[in-house]
Amino acid sequence: MHYSRIKMIKNIITLLLVSTITIVSVQAQDDLLSELENEVKDDDNYELPAFKAMKIGNLQSTKIADKGDFYMIVSHRFGTIKDGADTFFGLDNANTKIQLLYSFIDGVQFSLSRESYRKTYAGALKLRLAKQSSSFPVNMAGYMTVNVNSEIKKEQYPTLRYSDRMSYATQILVSRRFSKRFSFELAPSYVRENLQDLNMVKKSNSNQVIMGLGGRMKVSKRMSINLDYAYNFSRHKNSIYNNPLTIGVDIETGGHVFQLLFSNAQSTNEPGFLSNAEGDWSDGNIFFGFNIVRVF
Repeated sequence: MHYSRIKMIKNIITLLLVSTITIVSVQAQDDLLSELENEVKDDDNYELPAFKAMKIGNLQSTKIADKGDFYMIVSHRFGTIKDGADTFFGLDNANTKIQLLYSFIDGVQFSLSRESYRKTYAGALKLRLAKQSSSFPVNMAGYMTVNVNSEIKKEQYPTLRYSDRMSYATQILVSRRFSKRFSFELAPSYVRENLQDLNMVKKSNSNQVIMGLGGRMKVSKRMSINLDYAYNFSRHKNSIYNNPLTIGVDIETGGHVFQLLFSNAQSTNEPGFLSNAEGDWSDGNIFFGFNIVRVF
């Protein structure tokens, strides 16, 4: 086996060992979210929710905060594990996002966030359109986000307009819980990037049509394996960017939903990871990360 492949496997094994230690520590906490364990249908014969977290991995899920719930979500995406011990498998190069989310109205949630990747500020709105029930086969939600890249400086680009900093994403999220263990989602998406680097994308494609899909397989009372992927129909064949693929684990415990994941996208914002996934699974250029979801 080629040396670089052996090195990549060793890197992944090391991170999985670190992740296992973290999981054991998290599971030792007192369970402050007893509702996570309630496998009971509600009074209107609605099915159990398809997903327990706001995201499957990177892709938005159909879950929406209950009215009056306040969430804080902390997301980390570290540098590429391909660099090995030189950057401690990417842990020296962290991208951090802090998001505050609140539901003022039943079926509607608002959020504000700031991500260190490209110093991006974002606002988002998520709406419940339908719930899976005995009379309706799927959950449906709409998601819209506006992002502002504050890293671009006018001193570098004298003709820069404020609108050039903007990017947008709109998604229709459709999921179904097929059983107590398995859920699946489709996410047709539209992304608009007002400014693009033609050295990277090769051909301007500010308006992009993307299909996302994701799933969750529950493997124990408090743990599931998650996967999401998105195919960008508008990307030029010579673009340096790739379609995002994320594989992770959800742990429900101690007042948190804790997600460990590997992805070829370092950004956690929709325009970022759907359009600009810079990593490549085939050569080990992937990023370890986690999401911590805390509800108050």
